[in-house]
Amino acid sequence: MSSDDQNYIKIPSPPFDSISSVRYSPTNPDQLLVASWDTTVRFYEVGDKGSKESEAKAKFDHRAAVLACCFSDATHAFSGGIDTYVRQLDLATENITSLGSHSDSVSTMIYSREANSLITGSWDRTLRFWDPRAATAQRSSHETPERIYQMDVVNNTLVVAMASRLFRIYDIRNMDARPQDRDSSLKYMTRSLACMPDGQGYATASVEGRIAVEYFDPSEAMQEKKYAFKCHRQTIDDVDHVWPVNALAFHPTYNTFVSAGSDATLSIWDHKVKKRLRQYKFNSPISSLAFNCDGTKLAIAASYTWDEGEAGLKTAERPMVLVRKLGDEVKPKGKAN
Repeated sequence: MSSDDQNYIKIPSPPFDSISSVRYSPTNPDQLLVASWDTTVRFYEVGDKGSKESEAKAKFDHRAAVLACCFSDATHAFSGGIDTYVRQLDLATENITSLGSHSDSVSTMIYSREANSLITGSWDRTLRFWDPRAATAQRSSHETPERIYQMDVVNNTLVVAMASRLFRIYDIRNMDARPQDRDSSLKYMTRSLACMPDGQGYATASVEGRIAVEYFDPSEAMQEKKYAFKCHRQTIDDVDHVWPVNALAFHPTYNTFVSAGSDATLSIWDHKVKKRLRQYKFNSPISSLAFNCDGTKLAIAASYTWDEGEAGLKTAERPMVLVRKLGDEVKPKGKAN
């Protein structure tokens, strides 16, 4: 599917290098953040075709590649990356405030409205909570057994994906309590993670073209519902090609989810009935995804993901951010109008 399809909005002034993260505002359905290896975080107002043009509102320069970003409210956001610092970004004034640092790269971050805190994860094997309003912004630090790759939160449940296929599930109301430790259901390195909006569980995906659907409730009846499946694979000239699943995102209303990979495809899944609803093909690998707060749009980061090394860079297309306007394709079967 080409980017000039009528359902897509192409965002202006995209980053020059690979895109690490796209994140929508939790309250404004048209505000979007894009973090990149080009050392920037860019802030956009997403428009509509034929009525209002999309606009690049601000650009925040960093000293090294930015791996993670998120909003806290309509006027503030956060960023972290290779230079280990955690920063607050003022979207109105373009001011940058350093809150503190990890001792290795900041790999992932999320803002919890329940805890009123920024939560960051790092390759330094710590999880840290921050309150930018406090005199000392770092509220607490919690050691983990491995490097942190991804995390997500739903209500008061925080899921942390680490190296060595480890997962840790916390109740953020009591971080000193013993967390629930799990091994991944997948055999290879975890690449992506997303929590279900209904609070029942999460989906996780690996570098080896598989997705697992997991549930929080440790009871035997609920654990019997978990499953894993193959995806983002192609047979070319009788050879099986398997691609990393780089991104997962759940629809905020319908609880369906999307996956995207280095095979340049995006799939929409209804995990309750274990079926793929739609599949779309792009011209570049997809590195990150995000639904907006009302579920009417999906941001798609199409950029080279280095699966083919330097050789692949020679033929890679320039990074772009596309926004798909959504309709019935994200609804579970039987709920379409």
